[in-house]
Amino acid sequence: MNAAVTLRTAVPSDAPAIHRLITDNLEVGHLLPRSIEDVERHVARFLVASVDNAVVGCAELAPLSGKVAEVRSLVVAESFRGRHIGPQLVTEVAKSATASGFSTLCAFTHEPSHFVRMAFTIVPHIWVPEKIAHDCTGCPLFRKCGQHAVMLALRAGVTIGPELPAAIIHGTRSAITRRLALRPVEAALDPAEKIPA
Repeated sequence: MNAAVTLRTAVPSDAPAIHRLITDNLEVGHLLPRSIEDVERHVARFLVASVDNAVVGCAELAPLSGKVAEVRSLVVAESFRGRHIGPQLVTEVAKSATASGFSTLCAFTHEPSHFVRMAFTIVPHIWVPEKIAHDCTGCPLFRKCGQHAVMLALRAGVTIGPELPAAIIHGTRSAITRRLALRPVEAALDPAEKIPA
């Protein structure tokens, strides 16, 4: 039986575990390295996933401007992947960003499909000038970046959906959705005006 996963705001004592998780997954997660001092300084911006009080995942809500924030250092320990912990972390980070007044949430990733399934859109890097000014210009891979920029517009009362299967993204569900959407309209029509099946 799988142990329950708890999501919570990180506390100072979580910093070493967060740093270890990031460091252990730099290559596989294509993560930017973080110093322990940097993690300690920003620990309150992290959300962690814990199982039996052990940190098994993390994500940081990093402000880039007054309106734009970034999901940064998103990682789940290898033995806990496949349990939708990553999407749960992103969903909670998006809720926190909305509550904090941000209108846009972005991420830079080598695997944009995970974000696209959660309603993010792939955009040109230049659409996120705040990120370029904050991190990219000092990066040795600047202008040779292999990451994709993804963005999500945030609005109060609107939350991102769960991770959707690729078939739904590509529209195979659209005919069913349209047919279901027509049913309430059909019910209100006069029998002579019914839409043919």
